Amino acid sequence: MSASLPLAKQADAPLPAAKRDLAPLLLVPALALAVLPFVSLPTWVTLTVAGLAMGMMIFIMASGLTLVFGLMSVLNFGHGAFVSVGAFSATLVLLPMRGWLEADSLLANLGVLGLAVLVAMLVTALIGWAFERIVIMPVYGQHLKQILITMGGMIVSEQLINVIWGAEQIPLPLPATLRGAIFIGEAAIEKYRLLAVVVGLVVFAAMFLTLNRTKIGLLIRAGVENGEMVEAMGYRIRRLFVGVFAAGSALAGLGGVMWGLYKETLVASMGSEIMVMVFIVVIIGGLGSVGGCFIGALLMALLANYAGFLAPKLALVSNIVLMIAILLWRPAGLYSKSRG
Repeated sequence: MSASLPLAKQADAPLPAAKRDLAPLLLVPALALAVLPFVSLPTWVTLTVAGLAMGMMIFIMASGLTLVFGLMSVLNFGHGAFVSVGAFSATLVLLPMRGWLEADSLLANLGVLGLAVLVAMLVTALIGWAFERIVIMPVYGQHLKQILITMGGMIVSEQLINVIWGAEQIPLPLPATLRGAIFIGEAAIEKYRLLAVVVGLVVFAAMFLTLNRTKIGLLIRAGVENGEMVEAMGYRIRRLFVGVFAAGSALAGLGGVMWGLYKETLVASMGSEIMVMVFIVVIIGGLGSVGGCFIGALLMALLANYAGFLAPKLALVSNIVLMIAILLWRPAGLYSKSRG
């Protein structure tokens, strides 16, 4: 009887907290500080903010892909199609309301952009839902077929964009109040890049909190580990996964709008052109890790910006060099599933 008391006390003791892996979090500030001695402070500020903004936009586009692969194990090589469709869908709002975009009113400009983003995300979410039902569902668990069929879907989508919107480039100028730069001393920071940083942080916070602090996030993660158990509890895991795919497609649409405004020009192939960067970010971050995807996107964009200024020829291969370095350090990526 007395021997059972220590066992009871051990059972009531709190579980030890999981160790946090902080090493990847230090890479971004370490990279930024390493470059500081080689450039002037104003130049460093300009390059850093520009790199953070570009990284945020890449993260928004890559987050949808890492969400779908990490939670559903679906290799969606057609993810770039949702980026292009999202950008072109936004023109249904941005072009007819161009007068509002030219108005010298930040509220009016942001209102039109918000409406365009909402339309783009709704369109891509609906297309993503249909794409999962019709194209993806028959090839679950068959990665080779997923690659082939989703690449085919991207090619078809590009041709449909050319049919609907035409094959010519569509100019997409920035709203009046988001043009130009803000000067902090001698450092110039573009207004639109600041907006991109804010949007990227909001998206990351929303994804992190949803997956780690809500019941839906708990059910999704539990369904990945043991779908039969979740279904035995009365939850329909298939509906959750369809929702995840639609959400990932909507994020790609949001990223497409941000990227289109960043480039100020739309072409049907814009989604496929950036897929190499997106896949590099997903691989660097660790397949299925939202946090790793976030850090990987910032690292890649900052390195490309710094290298483009200090050694333009090196900038052409900076993405590959970064990926090789990260994978030599951690073959499964910055935050793989095995690391929690």
